[in-house]
Amino acid sequence: QVHLVESGGGTAQAGGSLRLSCAASESMYRLRCMTWFRQTPGKAREWVALQQGDAWPSYAHPVKGRFTISRDHAHNSVFLQMDSLRPEDTAMYTCATRIGAICDTYPSTYPYWGQGTQVTVSA
Repeated sequence: QVHLVESGGGTAQAGGSLRLSCAASESMYRLRCMTWFRQTPGKAREWVALQQGDAWPSYAHPVKGRFTISRDHAHNSVFLQMDSLRPEDTAMYTCATRIGAICDTYPSTYPYWGQGTQVTVSA
């Protein structure tokens, strides 16, 4: 069982920044797929960013150029740096992972999830 704990959410003004953290109970070398999703009430969960191993990250179109995903192997953590925030970025952000395999953007393929951290961006 892999445990994930997010932190760093909060409130920011449009144009501001927040940095989310996701601490894992396993080594980042074992958790090849580290992915961030977000969800707002009444809407489907939306893929935000992922990184497979230490390879080039991938980003959803709405956040590309504004968000950056990165890993810290020493602390078994993955981060999501969110810059130039917009009100439409308001959501519950959750990290997810799976062991082995190739990463994809479908929530149903991820067995391990954190509890989420709320991000609210005011206009």
